[in-house]
Amino acid sequence: MEFQPHSKSNALKWLGLVTAVWVQAISGNNYTFSNYSDALKSIMNLTQVELNDLSVAKDVGKAFGLLAGFASDRLPPWVIMLIGSIEGFVGYGAQWLVVSNRVTLSYWQMCIFLCMGGNSTTWMNTAILVTCIRNFRKNRGPVSGILKGYVGLSTAIFTDICAALFSDSASSFLLMLAVVPFGVCLIAMLFLHEVPPSAADEGGNQDESWYFTALNSVAVVVAFYLLAYDFIGSSHGQVFNLVFVGILLVLLASPLLIPLYDLLKSFKKSGSSDVEGAEAVDAPLLESQETTEAEVQYQQVTEEPEAVANEVEEVEEVKGQQPAIGEDHTIFELMRTYDFWILFVSFLCGVGTGLAVQNNMGQIGSSLGYGDVSVFVSLISIWGFFGRIISGTGSEYLIKKNGTPRPWWNAGSQIVMAIGFIVMAWAFAGSLYIGSIVVGLCYGVRLAITVPTASELFGLKYYGLIYNVLILNLPLGSFLFSGLLAGLIYDAEATSTASGGNTCSGAHCYRIVFIVMAVACLIGCVLDVFLAIKTKALYAKIQASKNS
Repeated sequence: MEFQPHSKSNALKWLGLVTAVWVQAISGNNYTFSNYSDALKSIMNLTQVELNDLSVAKDVGKAFGLLAGFASDRLPPWVIMLIGSIEGFVGYGAQWLVVSNRVTLSYWQMCIFLCMGGNSTTWMNTAILVTCIRNFRKNRGPVSGILKGYVGLSTAIFTDICAALFSDSASSFLLMLAVVPFGVCLIAMLFLHEVPPSAADEGGNQDESWYFTALNSVAVVVAFYLLAYDFIGSSHGQVFNLVFVGILLVLLASPLLIPLYDLLKSFKKSGSSDVEGAEAVDAPLLESQETTEAEVQYQQVTEEPEAVANEVEEVEEVKGQQPAIGEDHTIFELMRTYDFWILFVSFLCGVGTGLAVQNNMGQIGSSLGYGDVSVFVSLISIWGFFGRIISGTGSEYLIKKNGTPRPWWNAGSQIVMAIGFIVMAWAFAGSLYIGSIVVGLCYGVRLAITVPTASELFGLKYYGLIYNVLILNLPLGSFLFSGLLAGLIYDAEATSTASGGNTCSGAHCYRIVFIVMAVACLIGCVLDVFLAIKTKALYAKIQASKNS
């Protein structure tokens, strides 16, 4: 019995995606700052502006993600993940030493280690996204949705496991952030590889659709499971908490059944082919011609990035013109296009404001009288997951059905997020619950949609670098909306009251911040609408390619 090579490679492709999911499930540590920010503020005796600047330093680490982008075109995925895992181990390990009172570090030293922790995720995410989107180039939306979805869940995963096992200890939480991602990346390094496309993959598109449905279903179960635990709480005893953690780990491991099932199914097909092989001997020439024709059609439809890049380079050598939207762009060509800067600024409005809420959730909750903000951190995380899953799969469906440009999803998310900020500025009873859900949902949409959009507008050849240029919005947005806007206004409000200098209580503490961020979202919405209209013809072509 001969096992066909493409069957093995398809199973390896899915095994790589499953291990990528695991990495993403622990790579959202950059969004967990609120879980230990109060401990840092107390131990290091920081003002709110100083604490916010530490969160900016964490996000500035993503600016150095450009290094990961350059490396992604020259180094294999396992090397990129190894660099990220070591950097995260050192960065979060140093923070753990400080919070656990084992060492004392100066403020500037803490900035460096926070920067290292933030940068570590750019290496992990670059290796994961570039490899998986290239492996599943006809399902970029679902791939982006599921991977970014698990990033959203990772905050809740870390938060709930820490609450269950360590009673929300800040030092134990940081130790988890240092050790767990390092171990998971070592496992993923063995299985995440770029798998060249083959004509045989075309016949597996229906199977891929079912596999993505299964993968999304597991993720939804995990999300509701975490949400239920958040409302039930960890006060039901150690046995209950251990059972919760055990079931969670089983759920996270269950996607392994997909590559195993695919391998067994392919093995069974190979056995059937051997039995029927004698009947096919009489018509080898006809089958060879049909196969060749199918492979040619498949290559034309999928447009392998190498072939497309070569054609674009030849055309540019002759014409010396800027590549059209939808073709492969170098980083220098990218900087000369209005489309990129429209996407960049609209992305800044969406993720910068959302990140400001996540970074300041500890102080936002305290100002409104909440002693424990972990439920809000988890709500942002879990609803961020739903935003990524729904938009990733939904945008792909609408492209295939109507050719609907993905930027329409970004425009809608900006409007809804602006409404969420107005609700939080109003500060009525329960507004923070509503705001956390809305911000998480829209932030998730923004991340999941922008990732495939960038690949569709500017190509896959230099995608690792393009992705990390867009991610520069995270440190920039953190600096503008969290470090400057939120930090300065909070301290100004605290000074104007008799609450103790750097402590502010009441809805007025963040009201101006929320209003300004709502305006920023509306500006981003206008840019997204313009980009959606401008790319209508491109998405019509993508629709034809997907349905051919």
